[in-house]
Amino acid sequence: QVRVAESGGGLVQSGGSLRLACTVSGVTFTSYNMTWYHQAPGKERELVASITSPDKVTYYAEPVKGRFTISATTAAEDTNYLQMNSLKPEDAADYVCCVTGRDAARYEYTSCGRGTQVTVSS
Repeated sequence: QVRVAESGGGLVQSGGSLRLACTVSGVTFTSYNMTWYHQAPGKERELVASITSPDKVTYYAEPVKGRFTISATTAAEDTNYLQMNSLKPEDAADYVCCVTGRDAARYEYTSCGRGTQVTVSS
C-alpha cells in the first residue's frame, strides 16, 4: 500500500520562501506522476504544479510560474520537493501531494497525503 506524506509547511512573510516535501513509502515506483494541489478555506482545490518521472515533464499553474519549482528525483527515490519562492498572501492554503505511479510489475497505485498548511503574512 502506498503512503504519501507532506511536510515543510509553515508561516512565512510575504516575499519569503518555503520548500515542501512529498515523501512516498510502501511502493517502489518505476514511473510516476506527482501533483501538488492547494486549497484555501471556502475555495475549491486547485492544481499548483506537477511532474512526471523518469522523464521529468513539468506543468505549473499560471499564478506560480517563475516562483515555484517542482523537482523529481529518480523514480525509485522517495522524496520530492516543491520550492516556493516570492510567496504571496494568496498562496496561503493547505497543500496536498498526490502520486500516481506504477511499480516494476506495472501495477498502478494512486494516493494523496493529508496536506501541509502554508500561511503567508502580508
